Amino acid sequence: MTKNAIVLGAGIVGVSTAIHLQRRGRQVTLIDRKDPGNETSFGNAGLIQREGVAPYGFPQQLGLLLRYALNNRIDAHYHLRTLPSQIAFLARYWWNSNARRHAIITRAYAPLIENSIAEHKDLIEASQAEGLIRKDGWIKIFRTEAKRDGALSEAALWQNEFGVEYDSLSPADIARMEPHLTGDFAGGIRWRDPWSVLDPHALTSAYRRYFESIGGRFVTGDAASLGPYGSGWKILTREGPLEAEDAVIALGPWAAVATRRLGYSFPLGVKRGYHMHYAAEGNAVLNNWTLDAERGYLLAPMRRGIRLTTGAEFATLDAPKTPVQLDRAEAVARTIFPLGDRLDPEPWMGARPCTPDMMPVIGKAPRHQGLWFAFGHAHHGLTLGPVTGRVLAELITGEAPFIDIAAYSPRRFNP
Repeated sequence: MTKNAIVLGAGIVGVSTAIHLQRRGRQVTLIDRKDPGNETSFGNAGLIQREGVAPYGFPQQLGLLLRYALNNRIDAHYHLRTLPSQIAFLARYWWNSNARRHAIITRAYAPLIENSIAEHKDLIEASQAEGLIRKDGWIKIFRTEAKRDGALSEAALWQNEFGVEYDSLSPADIARMEPHLTGDFAGGIRWRDPWSVLDPHALTSAYRRYFESIGGRFVTGDAASLGPYGSGWKILTREGPLEAEDAVIALGPWAAVATRRLGYSFPLGVKRGYHMHYAAEGNAVLNNWTLDAERGYLLAPMRRGIRLTTGAEFATLDAPKTPVQLDRAEAVARTIFPLGDRLDPEPWMGARPCTPDMMPVIGKAPRHQGLWFAFGHAHHGLTLGPVTGRVLAELITGEAPFIDIAAYSPRRFNP
């Protein structure tokens, strides 16, 4: 008899998990309040970051922390009135970002990143989404020699330990690769391995169509109605109650609320981010996904236009939009590239779900049978969706996960 499974959350992680479960013989229903890919997975830099072996840490230098405290930067912004409720999370995040602990976390995190391209390749080919993908890496540009040299030293270490490939870029290299960029740049890095996505929402939608083509289905439903039922789980959907032996919570930043109702406590923080699309003036062309590393914003040549993305905003999940970082980034970006008009009616905002140890939560719920977690991917949700979906589906169906996922266990927060 075919076992049923429900996956709550139709972002890239949830859709990927649903695909891998359906492939392994489960009858899977994917459930969300919106169509797949319309929340956090909709707005991101569109990078499958094979080079991203080291998760983004909390700054450790006192001088830099004091500059962040002024709250006038592009790469980070905070809501002062909500800081008291976030202090515990931020303190644990800062503690785990110490150089020694961060190095340990990086080694535990790297296996996910190392398999990100291969697992996306599988789903891209299966969903016939090759037209959405570029395979020529991305570039970081630096304004000072000190920052450039520090980044190149780190890149060399990552190459030796994790096999990440890169090129050092001179100012002349940058001018050749991006003739419409202007500025006194000291050099840069081209990461060779990553793939880029011309439309992240379209990629998630392609994966959803593939999921349905192999027998899965998507319905709208209310995650708050999930609860134990007999030896399995039950949830209310637009098509009526739905029962299943297994339930996966892949709700991104909303996972903390959903799991709390079931008796769990995850210290899940939120880093909000913004994007806007722009036309290019005249005949200007941006050829590469380009990070202005010392200012903290990225320009990406996507289908809709040139997408400008911001850094992290520390605020509550439901706080109103405050796109001040986007305005700051736009002002700086216009000094190095001829951006034209804004193409979106308003800035897009999404929320990245973050754990204080910078690693996702992947595995079985400690106190319930048939309940599974897949969330907390922070800046690498798009990158890690397919590899997360595979390892969790393997675990659910009794296979040995193809990589060691012990470090991501929910038990590190809920013994």
